[in-house]
Amino acid sequence: MGLTRRQFVTGLAGAGAIAAGASVGASRFLNQRGGTPIPLVTSDAHAMTGQLRNFTLTAAPTKIDLGGTIVETWAYGNQLPGPVLRATAGDRVQIAFKNQLPQPTSVHWHGLAIRNDMDGVPGVTTPQTPAGGSFNFDFVVPDSGTHWFHPHTGLQMDRGLYAPFIIDDPREPGGYDLEWIVVLDDWTDGVGPSPDENLAKLRAAGGPANGNGGGMMGGMGGMGGGMGGMMSADGGDVSYPMFLINGRATTDPDVLLAKPGQRIRVRMINASADTIYNVALGDHMLTVTHSDGYPVQPVTTQAIRIGMGERYDFLVTLKDGVFPLVAAPSGKSGVARALVRTASGTAPGASAQPSELDSTPLTADALRVAPGAALPARDPNSTQELVLSGSMAPYVWTINGATYDHTSPLTIRQGETGRFLIRNMSMMSHPIHFHGHTFQVGGAGGTGPRKDTVLVPPMAAFPIDLKADNPGRWMVHCHNIYHAEAGMMTRLEYMI
Repeated sequence: MGLTRRQFVTGLAGAGAIAAGASVGASRFLNQRGGTPIPLVTSDAHAMTGQLRNFTLTAAPTKIDLGGTIVETWAYGNQLPGPVLRATAGDRVQIAFKNQLPQPTSVHWHGLAIRNDMDGVPGVTTPQTPAGGSFNFDFVVPDSGTHWFHPHTGLQMDRGLYAPFIIDDPREPGGYDLEWIVVLDDWTDGVGPSPDENLAKLRAAGGPANGNGGGMMGGMGGMGGGMGGMMSADGGDVSYPMFLINGRATTDPDVLLAKPGQRIRVRMINASADTIYNVALGDHMLTVTHSDGYPVQPVTTQAIRIGMGERYDFLVTLKDGVFPLVAAPSGKSGVARALVRTASGTAPGASAQPSELDSTPLTADALRVAPGAALPARDPNSTQELVLSGSMAPYVWTINGATYDHTSPLTIRQGETGRFLIRNMSMMSHPIHFHGHTFQVGGAGGTGPRKDTVLVPPMAAFPIDLKADNPGRWMVHCHNIYHAEAGMMTRLEYMI
C-alpha cells in the first residue's frame, strides 16, 4: 500500500517541527524571497508536438433532466456534465467560447499546466467573458491525464457548469476494454436554495447553512495523524437535496453496459462544490493507477476517498451481474449512485450501499509515484507556509491569516523548486489546488504522488514541492468554493 499514515507523517518530522513552532500570524516566508513580479505571460512555453484541435463551447441557461426531476440551471452545451473535450498531449487546442448566461463568466482548465493568460481567472490571468460575449482560448496541452473545466467566477460552479477534459498519452499501453468517465456532484440548483442563497445564509447566520459541519477555527495544538485522520467534521457547510453521478440522480442512475470479464478504466472527477465522497463498486476491488492525471504505482483498494477537484483513475475487472457504484458523501445524508450491468437481473435498491464502503478508504498517503513521474530530486530553493484557518462565525476562511483581498502572494523564481508547508489549523478538510502546476507530495524526487489538488485533513501538516517551470501569476485556493468565496485563496507569483 506504499507509505502508511504513520510513515507518511513521521517522514515529514523535520517539516512538521518547523511548522509546529510557527503561529498562524507568523511570516509565511521561512526563506525570504524578494524581487519584482513578472508580467502576465501571453505566449506558449510548450511546443506543439501533436495536431491542432478546434472546439466550440457555449455556457447558457437550460433545462436538465436529473433523472425524473427537471431543473432550470446553467450548463455547457445544454447537458450535464458538459460535453467532453478530448486531445492528446502536445496538441494545440483552440476553443471558441460563447457566454449566453445573464452575467459574466469564465472558464478555468483545471489540472492543465497551460500558458498563464489562458488559465481563466478574471482579474488574475484571463478577462471575464461578459454576458453575450465570446472569447477564443488557444493553448498547447503539455500533459496527459483526467482533467476538467469549470468557471472561476463566484459560485457558478455550484450550478451545472462543469465538464471533463481528457488528455490522452500517446505512449500509454492501454490494457483495458472500456473507459467510463464518472463525474460526482452535489446538487441544489432548482431543487433547493440557490448557491448564492446558501452563501448568504452562511454569512448571515455565522454557521452552516444546514446544520452540518463543524469548521470552527482549530487550536494550535498537535498536528494530525495522517491524510485520513479526523474526518468527523467533514460534512461541509451546505446540505444538498441531491447527489449526482454523470448528471443522474439515484432514482434513474447512469448505467455502464459491459460484459463479464471485461476490464474497465474509470476516470473519476469530483466536481462538487462542498462535498467529499467515499466511493466503492459493489463486490469489486479497485486498482488505482492515476491521481490528478499522473501515474502511480498500482494499488488495490475497496474504496477511495476523493475531495473536491481531485481525480482518480482506477481499473476494475467486472463480474457477472448488476453492481452499484456508490459515492457516499462524508458527513451528509444521501448518496450518489450509478450502475454497472454485465448481465440481466434486478438492480440493487436505490438505498443499497456496498459493504466495501465499511472499509478504510484509500487516500493520497497510500500512493507512491510511478517510475518516471516524480519531480527531479533536488533541495528546495525556498520554503513557504500555507496556513489554513477560518471560522463559521463570522463566516471567514483564510490562508496565512488573510482573506484573498488582503493576501500577500507566495513567490518563486523560474527554474527553482519551491517547498510549501501546508498546515490545516481548522477542524475541516480542505482540498488545496494549485493552478498551472503539479506538485509532489512529501518532496521532489521522493515517493509521494504528483498532484495538483490535495485533500488536507483537519490539524494535519505536510510539505509539497513544486517545480517552477510555468511562469506567470497563478491562483492557489481551497476547492470548497464556499471557502474560496469566503477568502481561502492566494496567489503564486513568479519573480524577476
